[in-house]
Amino acid sequence: MSTSIKQPQVITCKAAVAWGAGQPLVVEEVEVNPPQPEEIRIKVVCTSLCRSDITAWETQAIFPRIFGHEASGIVESVGPGVTEFNEGDHVLTVFIGECKTCRQCKSDKSNTCEVLGLERRGVMHSDQQTRFSIKGKPVYHYCAVSSFSEYTVVHSGCAVKVSSIAPLEKICLLSCGLSAGLGAAWNVADISKGSTVVIFGLGTVGLSVAQGAKVRGASRIIGVDTNPEKCEKAKAFGVTEFLNPNDNNEPVQQVIKRITDGGADYSFECIGDTGMITTALQSCCDGWGLAVTLGVPKLKPEVAAHYGLFLSGRTLKGSLFGGWKPKTDLPSLVNRYLKKEFMVDEFITHNLLFEDINQAFNLMKEGKCLRSVIHMPK
Repeated sequence: MSTSIKQPQVITCKAAVAWGAGQPLVVEEVEVNPPQPEEIRIKVVCTSLCRSDITAWETQAIFPRIFGHEASGIVESVGPGVTEFNEGDHVLTVFIGECKTCRQCKSDKSNTCEVLGLERRGVMHSDQQTRFSIKGKPVYHYCAVSSFSEYTVVHSGCAVKVSSIAPLEKICLLSCGLSAGLGAAWNVADISKGSTVVIFGLGTVGLSVAQGAKVRGASRIIGVDTNPEKCEKAKAFGVTEFLNPNDNNEPVQQVIKRITDGGADYSFECIGDTGMITTALQSCCDGWGLAVTLGVPKLKPEVAAHYGLFLSGRTLKGSLFGGWKPKTDLPSLVNRYLKKEFMVDEFITHNLLFEDINQAFNLMKEGKCLRSVIHMPK
């Protein structure tokens, strides 16, 4: 007797579509195709707005597009060849995947998968096509995730199965920004106890670096930001001193060198400004000073620095997703959150309904939030 296996069908659902650079998102009805081989379709439960969504929305030319990449959800269906996931699994989406077979994935020195790396063209990794459409016309993806939709399709290598007891409305933050900051402190810089740390930019990523440094036992954590309202908030995450560059007559790197007796052990650029990378390097001490850059620049991607900074022993390192291998490392990071080893909930300053998604963009542009969590319709 033959048994028929139910095949996933096209789903019609609501998504927030960006039709042009900087234009308000429009909630539209979209068609979401079934998952193809090695893909899964996810019912998005919660998604948070990350600064890089805004940067791409303001500056990139691929439209119409569904942004969003920091998200949690539940597997709705699986494509052919998928054995790792089942319907009903709780997952985090990730903007870089882990195939586990390429040279980078096999190395313990890297998390930049050669197969499922950062996708910049608005399509799926596997066939360079989209899974979204409106009236038969393609709608493009963002980072091969596109979580500003009730349902989305991702490569199975770009999703991480997590504990079903972890609150999806909180752990969506671990899908990108918060993990990126913690990992930069723990994996990339490997901050040592008693050290001095300076952080440029006190948004979610910068404050995550701060709490990572605090957990590691840094003795001084200096936060630098032009927004004076960040001062008190930052102390809750471990920042011990606050510097506003606008309050000083001398360059901020000179202030830092003066108050740290020659420079910090570690500095972190969390703004997305290549000029600040130079400042971060100059704020480090000779010999072993390490500057880590995490931000995504809107303009001028080239970095300029005097070679003497490197001759004196300083190091500049880049950090993508905090050095975490998503499938290998994220489940244990979620479990550490459940054990209250670091803060997540405190980063959520706003909880918004899906139809209010443009408010999340405005709050972040105006510097009035850390993370806005957008709750999808039940």
